Amino acid sequence: MVPILLLASLATLIYAASYLAVCAVSPWGRCRRCHGRRSHRTTIGTRRDCPRCDGTGIRVRAGRRLIDHIRTEYRAGNQ
Repeated sequence: MVPILLLASLATLIYAASYLAVCAVSPWGRCRRCHGRRSHRTTIGTRRDCPRCDGTGIRVRAGRRLIDHIRTEYRAGNQ
């Protein structure tokens, strides 16, 4: 019987690999603050452009930033 720890590790690895694959194919995701609506409500009830996405409604995914960082470090080490 396969230990449960091995199955959990395998499931985590598969999840991480699939997330990185999604980030490689589609680097943009909805902004988590405004939920893609491009603006958010302030405390007094008015609407303003979202400061995190600059009113675009999309941001670069965290996994894509990780991929870009690894790629930059790899290229810097090979020079």
